[in-house]
Order: sequence, then structure tokens, then C-alpha cells
Amino acid sequence: MKTREHESATKHVTGTALYVDDIPEARNQLYVATGQSDIAHGQILELDLEEVRRAPGVVDVITFDDIPGNGDVSPVHHGDLLLAHGVVNYVGQPLFAVAAISQRLAKQACKLAVVKIQELEPLLTIKSALESNSFVLPSRTFKTGDAGAAIEMAEHVLESEMYVRGQEHFYLEGQVCLATPAEDGGVHVISSSQHPTEVQKLVASVLGVDINRVQAEVRRMGGGFGGKESQAAALACTAALFAVRTGKPVKYRMPRQDDMVQTGKRHDFYNRYRVGFDKQGVIQGVEMKLAGLCGCTADLSEGIVDRAMFHADNAYFYANSLIEGHRCLTHTVSNTAFRGFGGPKGMIAAEAMMDDIARAVGLDPLAVRMANLYSPNRDVTPYGQRVVHHQIARIMKQLADDSEYEARRREILEFNASGTHLKKGLALTPVKFGISFTATHLNQAGALLHIYTDGSIHLNHGGTEMGQGLNTKVAQIVAESLGVNYDRIQISATRTDKVPNTSPTAASSGTDLNGMAAREAAKALRARLIEFVAEREGVDGSDIELEADRFSYGDRVFTFDEVIKSAYLARVSLTATGFYRTPGVFFDKEAGRGEPFYYFANGAAVSEVIVDSLNGEYRVKRVDILHDVGRSLNPGLDIGQIEGGFVQGMGWLTTEELLWDSDGRVISNSPANYKIPTAYDVPLEFNVSLFDEANHQETVYRSKAVGEPPLMLALSVWCALRDAVASLTGYQISIPLDAPATPEAVYRALQRAKACEEKT
Repeated sequence: MKTREHESATKHVTGTALYVDDIPEARNQLYVATGQSDIAHGQILELDLEEVRRAPGVVDVITFDDIPGNGDVSPVHHGDLLLAHGVVNYVGQPLFAVAAISQRLAKQACKLAVVKIQELEPLLTIKSALESNSFVLPSRTFKTGDAGAAIEMAEHVLESEMYVRGQEHFYLEGQVCLATPAEDGGVHVISSSQHPTEVQKLVASVLGVDINRVQAEVRRMGGGFGGKESQAAALACTAALFAVRTGKPVKYRMPRQDDMVQTGKRHDFYNRYRVGFDKQGVIQGVEMKLAGLCGCTADLSEGIVDRAMFHADNAYFYANSLIEGHRCLTHTVSNTAFRGFGGPKGMIAAEAMMDDIARAVGLDPLAVRMANLYSPNRDVTPYGQRVVHHQIARIMKQLADDSEYEARRREILEFNASGTHLKKGLALTPVKFGISFTATHLNQAGALLHIYTDGSIHLNHGGTEMGQGLNTKVAQIVAESLGVNYDRIQISATRTDKVPNTSPTAASSGTDLNGMAAREAAKALRARLIEFVAEREGVDGSDIELEADRFSYGDRVFTFDEVIKSAYLARVSLTATGFYRTPGVFFDKEAGRGEPFYYFANGAAVSEVIVDSLNGEYRVKRVDILHDVGRSLNPGLDIGQIEGGFVQGMGWLTTEELLWDSDGRVISNSPANYKIPTAYDVPLEFNVSLFDEANHQETVYRSKAVGEPPLMLALSVWCALRDAVASLTGYQISIPLDAPATPEAVYRALQRAKACEEKT
């Protein structure tokens, strides 16, 4: 298949793409704002809203007690209340909601509330939660062999710890929805959500009505990155409740600052490891402790910490391992999904360990990485899944050759020894990322396909478009599978009344699942049409071809349009549904064993940085990437995802510093104090290539997922910064460096490196 323009590309660049906030406003439309807690943890003593109700423009005010159905809007477990009830558990938690004739008046009215809260002692950090055994869910362990004994018997032993901060999603389109009342107590919700079925279910639950009374719709999002997988539902529930109560359309659009305070982020993680290895740097045994800052409820933290544990090996074989995962309860906003879904937090521990081992044995980190890769007979993960295909070694070798790694390493060693205050760093790191939802039941999808009498085709599927090009790829799959031109196909908004019971567009599985479902629908229609032509012409169906809008057999040719018209007149159904479920995946949570992933996506990146050792400032000079997407469905879209994912990962690891104060308030709460990467931060030289090899598993046209894995290629930047810092010690000492490695953090690491060098 070939590169095609994103189906909304022209609309994106011309500003004509329709988002929720662009929908023309109704004359009687209402707007929502919330009153929020200003302390992290406490007992609600008084909530007087009389002045709020009397404020100009206010039409309705609700508290938890006004919810007719279930006030708990948790995605999986429990505790995520739509509005606070009895206690507050984080700064910014909504206490009540206001619907008014304008957003400005709604926000002003919220300020008139009289709120009294008896403050309680909050838990705000991972370490305080660990000390208090404060967890949102029980801890889990993966174990292979005897890690403790293997470490004690090893020639060399290292231990270290690191703190890895979270990340704000910072999608261009913030959290927003529009709810319109429907007949019989129902409601139609247009949401910026990655999970319309969850929006549908939770709105119905809050209203106390059957699910079939609620229709959830998503045409597109201006970015999601996991932040709209579970977090969008609360807005939809609030707006829907007001819509049903008032009989008016209601929009709830969070201002950016409210969004950054009230919605979950990527989890902070505190990682600790102890590793034993030989003089070649080959790991004999490893113990890891991964602790995630979950916030006050579980949200999606069960799967997120699990995935950190699943990826604590990255691409490396641990013959003896003990991996612990802890889900820490703190009185902060509940953290949630973010691109990689915990995987990056496990991988960074593995890559830090590889660097530390290399410094200890005096080898190039690349040599240590290569020596520890999965290989035949060294191919079982800590959770019991075999790594069947060993592509990573070939990818890394090809990338090292193509990027001239060895020659550049020699040049950098000479440069760093020259005495200049500028220091260069170089790192080549791999990515092995498991593809599938680790919650097995989510690995399913549906699609709906109509052919109209003029030959045009309408496509609907359960995935959501958030800029990644999912709709474009699925339309390409339908065109290829059906045998028609791409231009015939129109994709509509994702709607729960067209394709029901959908899974979220997450886990890099959007195309794998929805593309296969759409392909099944297309294959059904193709077979039906060929059978019709065969019966009409009195020939065997196996002799009929359908390609490029034409049916043919022998020297006979019929256009797609004429066959469709004839089929309609002959009362042949021109609609089909498709369904797909990923085969073979399973995982036993209690045993910590199974095969949670259908396959692994692989890749590698080489990053070169230059650091000013006097102040810690740096630039990423060059990045080379070789990434495995199987047989690419759309090379242009895939390369775009790789570039975007890498830069977003680089932001997490270098500039995006998510901070709270001692009272539990988010202080990085606006673009003024939270730095996402800009065009200036993009590597000066940025080379991306695709590793062209078919997926060994039966995915759609043997492609591979591309949404999440590239983000973790940015670990090469962080490792390159560590490499530059280590040069000040003659590469003898591995200086700890937490993430993000801001210039300030790099400067502190440089000072520690200089102190170590002076001692020696």
C-alpha cells in the first residue's frame, strides 16, 4: 500500500476541520464551570451554594446529591466521583458544577460559594506512600529463576535509583463535549474522547437510564495521547446531566489551566534496581522495584504499572529476575494513560542499567546492549512470553552501520578529550514494545460498511481519529480489500449507535483492530458481489476478478457502478458488518505469567548531543531512527508518527518538568511554566527510515502498530546526555540523572561528575 494524504490534512492546515468547539452554538445553549477544592485532603464541613444559584446568568447548579444514578464514573475500579462527596482528595477536585448562559458567568458564579473544609494530612509523594503502605491496588511481582542468588554470585554488582517525572498531555484541543437532550430522557453527546463507548456507558449510569438512551459521537480530536481515554467521560457526564435537567444543549469546555489541574497525567515513577553481571556486562540477575504515583484513585493505574513491569526488560534477556510493581495512593489528581501506557517508565530503568553496567566494565554501552539482547535460547520474558522473532539485533546493527556509529564514537572520544568545555554524547538504544491491550477483553473491534446505489461507500468503525491517520489507513484497507478506488470511500464520525461496544483507541491497536474489522466487512461485501455477478453471468465465482472498480472474467468487464445498481434491483444486501478479535492473547495476573502481546514492535535510534559543561545547556545535533512497522500501510503517515512520537518522548525526557508544591498544588499549570518541545528543539539533523519486513503475525496486510513505540526511541537522547556527562569522569563513573534532564538537572550532574573526577 502507498502513502496517501491524511483524510483531513487540507482541513487541518486551512482551519476548516470541525472540532467540538467549532459546532455552531444553539440560541439557548448553556456552559459549564466547576467549583474546586483548594486543599489536597480534607472533610467537607459546609457547601453553601445559595449565592451561586442567584448569580447572574446561572440556570442550574448541581452537587453529588443531585445525581439521579451512579455518581462514580471510574473507568475500571471505583472511587472516581463525578463531584466530591464528604471528602476531598486533591487540589482542583470538583465540588459542584454550574450551568449558565456563558462560560464567563458560570466561572464567576463559582467564586460565590461558601466552602468550609477541615484539612487532613495528605500523602503527596511516592516515598511517603511506600512508607505508609498506601496503595490504590495490590502490588504485583514477576519472577524468573532466583535473582537474589544470581546477583550474589555475579562478578560485579550495581544498584541505583532514579525518579522519573510525569508528563502533561498538552493536546492542542482541550477536554470538551457538547450534550443535547433527546427523547425519552436520552441524550446525544459529542465528545473529544478516545473511548466513546465508555462515555456512553458512564453517561447512562449517571443519568440512571439504559445505555441505548445515550448516543456518543466522536468525529475527530485535536490530540489525545491517552489523556482522553478515561478523562473525557466526566465532562460528558456533567454536561449530559445538565442537558437532561434543563432541556437545553450544554457545552463543557475546560479552560487550559483547569485542564492541567483537574485531569490526570503520565505517572511519576520511582525506580530502583540491583543487578549482577559478568566482565562482559552480561546480566546474571536483576531485581527491580517500580513504583508509580497513581493519585487518589486507581483510574487506569492497574494496567499502567503492569505495562511498566512488562517493559522493564525492554529488549534484554534476564535469566533471573524479580520485578515488583507498586501503585501508590497519594492525595493528588488521579494519573491516567499517556502514550506508552507505563512502558516508557519500565524501559528507562533498563536503559539506565545498561549504561551503568557499561561504565562499570569499561565497555561501549552499545556493546553491552548487544550482548544482552534477546536471542535464540535466551528468549523468555520475565512474565513468561517467548520472544519468537529476533529482529532487534539486525535493526541495531543496520542502524549502527547506516549512521556510522563507530566512526562517530571515535570522533566524539577525541573531541571530548580535547579540553573544550563543550562535551558530546552519543547513544544507540533499542525499543521492543508489546502490542495488544493487556486487558484481554479489549482486544476486539467492529466496523460497518454501506454501499449506496451510486457506488459510493460509507465506512464507520469503532476507532477514533485524533490526528494519527487511523481513518485514512482504515479507508485504504477497505479500498484494497474490496477492490475499489480509495476516493469512493467516505468515513463518518464514530458513533455508538452504528458500531456498539467498542474498545478505546489506545495501546497502539487502532489499525490492528479496526482495520481488521473493516477488512472483514469489505471481504464479506466483495464475496457477495462476486457471487451475484457469477450467478447472473452463469460462471464460476473463482473466475471473477474485482480490481480498480471493475469486475472481469475472460474478456467481459463490468464497472463497479453498474454492478451495484443491478445488485440493488436484484435485492442483494449492500451493507455488511465486520468483527475482529485478537487471537491467542492471555495473561494470568495472579501468577504473573502469560502471553499478553500478539507481537512486538521494534526499533532503534541513535542520538548525538552537545552539552555546555559550564551551564548544562545542550542541543540535540542529530538523530537517526530505524523503525519496524512491518509492511507499512501508509509510509508517509508512519514516518509522521515516528517523528512526532520521538519529539514528544524527547519532551518528556528533557524539557517537560511536571511539578507540585508542598501543599499538593500543580505549579506547572500553564504554557508559561511548562515547556513542551518547539520547532527549535527538533534535532538539527533528523533521519527516519522504515525497517521493511512483514509482520510474522497475521495482522492487516502484515503491518505493525506505530502509535506508541516511537516515543521510547527518545530514550537515546537521555542516554546521550548521560554519555556526555560521563565523559567528564573518563567514562569510568555513571552519574545518576533523573528525568526530565532539564539543563538545570544536567548542570547538577556535570558538577557531580567534576567532583568525582577531582577525587580520582
